Amino acid sequence: MVGALSSPGILYLHGFCSSPASWKSRLLADAMAARGQAGQFACPMLSPVPDEAVAQAGRLIEAAPGRVTLVGSSLGGHYAACLAERYDLSAVLINPAAVDRLDLAKFIGEHANFHTGERFTFTPAHAAQLRAQCVPLTPARYWLWLEEGDEVLDWRQAAEVYAGCRQMVLPGGDHSFTKFPEFIPQLLEFAGI
Repeated sequence: MVGALSSPGILYLHGFCSSPASWKSRLLADAMAARGQAGQFACPMLSPVPDEAVAQAGRLIEAAPGRVTLVGSSLGGHYAACLAERYDLSAVLINPAAVDRLDLAKFIGEHANFHTGERFTFTPAHAAQLRAQCVPLTPARYWLWLEEGDEVLDWRQAAEVYAGCRQMVLPGGDHSFTKFPEFIPQLLEFAGI
């Protein structure tokens, strides 16, 4: 799912402990492939080190021949916002982590990737990197997708952080954003694909 990204393209950024094997990434990749647009989608395996993850995604954006739309889920939503501001891009943020509202100390320690089982340690230095990535937001860049049933992150924190952005807040659901398949066509339209 990673290679040269043709334009217009979508760069999907997965969340904490996740990977390109996440169901949303796979569904979006399959939907684009079915339209003959597989080359317009990329989802890299992001490093668990925040600054490295942003640098990886930045290299893909810089190598793209034209416009890229970011799609970020959970921690990937935080990365998408950081990158959207840095590169003047639009982004769809799905149940994003509102890093400046989170107690990042809760995440310090050892974790395992949900899909690969690879273990990694999230350190205080990594938490500091995430905090340093928080930047002033340009509301017109974003479309925020939230489900109120998110059991991992408080959806209200993201709604506050992204106040002024286009928002879709749905009842029920969970952190995975259960209604994702229904909204793939709107996502592609937002991306101009």
